[in-house]
Parts: sequence; structure tokens; C-alpha cells
Amino acid sequence: MKRIVSSILAGTVAAVSFLSCSKGGAGAGQVRYLNFKPEVAAVYQELAAAYEAETGVKVIVETAANNSYESTLTSKMATKQAPTLFQINGPRGYASWSSYCADLSGTELYKHLSDKSLAVTVNGVPYGIPYVVEGYGIIYNKAITDRYFALANRDTSFKSMDDIKNFAALKALADDMQAKKNVLGIKGVFASTSLKAGEDWRWQTHLANLPVYYEFKNNNVDLSSDATKKISFQYDKEFKNIFDLYLNDSVIEAKNTGIKTVDNSMAEFALEECAMVQNGNWAWGQISGVSGNKVLPENVKYLPIYTGVSGEEGQGLCIGTENFYCINKKASAADQKATADFIYWLYSSKTGKDYVTNKLGFIAPFDTFSESERPTDPLAVEISSWMAKPGITSVAWNFTLFPSQTFKDNFGASLLRYAQGSKDWASVKADVVSDWETESKM
Repeated sequence: MKRIVSSILAGTVAAVSFLSCSKGGAGAGQVRYLNFKPEVAAVYQELAAAYEAETGVKVIVETAANNSYESTLTSKMATKQAPTLFQINGPRGYASWSSYCADLSGTELYKHLSDKSLAVTVNGVPYGIPYVVEGYGIIYNKAITDRYFALANRDTSFKSMDDIKNFAALKALADDMQAKKNVLGIKGVFASTSLKAGEDWRWQTHLANLPVYYEFKNNNVDLSSDATKKISFQYDKEFKNIFDLYLNDSVIEAKNTGIKTVDNSMAEFALEECAMVQNGNWAWGQISGVSGNKVLPENVKYLPIYTGVSGEEGQGLCIGTENFYCINKKASAADQKATADFIYWLYSSKTGKDYVTNKLGFIAPFDTFSESERPTDPLAVEISSWMAKPGITSVAWNFTLFPSQTFKDNFGASLLRYAQGSKDWASVKADVVSDWETESKM
């Protein structure tokens, strides 16, 4: 009798184990995610329930309060309920959490990352995968550039914006368009360069990102190391190239930049007073929301910010994020696998992709999305298009490594004085180098 009962029990246990493994269960591991964004906490709870219903695998979502992610992550990592999935904000974040970051090169999600240069990598090994991206560059109005290309008496041979692939071409185009602004019906090629204090972030952060990116990239600087605490502003002349172009081929005189805001610039673009403006994909709401907006969605396009760096013909938009998935390598093998499976499901399944695009509102940097599954606003479409172009490398967001807000504010103030003619460029460069080192020691 004992043998019969034992056999029955063994069979029952085996059957339960099989059922559990076939639809998640304990054998499949579980996922514990520490979410960074309180504003989407409810969406992640819905996602967790949907995933468990579909796969049987448990996903526990905890959300850190605003501005407390690092402290919450620190306390959670010391417990038995440590997250299996967490996030870092870039190379500096990796430096803090490297002992917990698993090698993600074998994960399906990494394999489908459209531009692998966007990942947080060390010696070619990815430890952080961007799960949402934003981008910025030069937004242009195709209706106006087409009007220029149709002119019989223009001084360039360009046939379309596809011919503009470096700074020399951009400058030739912009200079000739500026000379013919009256014929084109615009006040200038570029919108106002907003250098009013607090409105200068497009230049002291976003534009400044390009020379810093190239300096670190071309000198093989480890972005998670202390080597980023000094710069030589090696590409200052390239920065000056594009900054001068913005100032000279503009709707306003350079001396008036100190009173202009970002809203002023976006209104000038929306009202077709200019053909181009530097900004990010978040700007479509600003453009379309301007009273009297004349710019049609199908005419809103992107051009990379060319500065004159060698080889920039292969440069894309400035695309990045401060949101990178990491898998806790101290979690069990089963939990690590469950976590990798979950994030791949999120960005590859019909259910997951619907949440990503329509409820989280993310521009996803993965090739698992068809055009119909991506955000539909024109600038988001352009971001996705540029990331998918063969032979094009996006410019990473290295401004996350800038030493402080004080550094950026000082840089902006220097740019204003330069624009107004009260500071020479050599002094601007010297102050950038000095301020970077000083603020990095704070």
C-alpha cells in the first residue's frame, strides 16, 4: 500500500511540476522590476498582470518615489527581494552598479536593438539596453526647402535634402537660402538662437553634446571612468562652425539672442518665418500647438547636426536616453532568464508592443516594431526612420556626463557674450575646459 501511495504521490508531483513549468510556475523563475517613473506605475501593473495571464510567470513591479530611485535601489539590493530588473541612467550609473549588471549580449532584446551603439557597453560588452529613446537634430520644413530647390537662379547644385550630408553642404545651402530669404518668403533660415538665461539648454547641453561625444569617442575614453572629468574641447572649432551658422543665417540679429526663448523659436518655425530649428522630437506638440501653425505634419523632417567633423556623412541624429534596462547578475539563473524573457516579450509580442507604443508612449529602439506599431507623430516617425538607416550611427547622449548645471549655465552665459561680441572664442574655449575640470571636482 505504501508503495502504491508513494507512486501516486510521485506521479501527482511530477504532473504538477510539468504543468507549472509549461505555463511559468516556480521552475521558470520570476521577475521583480524596480520602476523609475511613478507616472507610469499603473501601466506597469497592468502589464505585469497581462504577462502573468499569458505566460504564467509572476512579475512584481515596485516603483520608486520621485527623485529617490538611487536610494531605493540601494536599499532594495540589500534584501532578499532585490530587483531582477532595474535601470541605470548611462555610463555613470553603470560605474555605480557594475557589480550587479549582467552581460546582456546573449539576450534576444539586445539582438534586436536597432543601433547597438546606444547600449551601455564596456570593452564591447553590453550591460545596459536602452528601452526608450528620444532624439534631436535640425528640424526642417520640407515645403520651404522644396521651394528653394525649385528656384532657377540658386547658387547650389543640390536637388534635395538628401544631398546634405556634411557641414560644408549645410552651410552652402543655408547661406544661399538666407541670401534668397525674400524670394522664399521667410525671415531667415534658422529660428532664433535662444540665449536668455534658462532658455539656452539647446546650446549649452544639446549642441555641446556633439563635440564632447566626438572627443570621448575618437580618444577611446571609458565613459564609466574618471577620464571623463577633464576635456580639452578638442572639437571647439566644429561647435563654432554650426553655432555661427545658427547666428548668421537667422531670423534675428545675433545681438538680440539674449531676449529670445525656446517658445519664440518654435513659434517662428510654426509660422513659417524660418525653414529650420534645432530641437527634439518632443517639439511637435509645440509646433502643432502654436496658434496659426502653418507647418503640415508631412513636411516636418529631420537633418543631423553637422559640424564639420571628419566622416560625419555617416552621422545620424542625437539619439539617447537616461533609461537603460539592467538584469541583476546576482539573481538566480532562473530569475535572470525569466527577466530577459519578459523584456523581450514586452518589445516583441503584440500585447507588449501595444503597451509600449500606446500606453507608455515610448519610441522603442528595436527592429521588432513595424511602421504601424510605432508612434505616429512626425518627429517620432523621423527618429525611428533615422535609427533604421543603414550605415548611419546615432550620436549618443554624452551630455549625461556633463559635470554640473553650473557648468552648463556658465557655458550658456559665455555663448551669449560671444554672440553679442563681448567675448572672443578663445576665451569661450578656455572657460569651458576650466569649468569642466573645476565642476568635476565638486
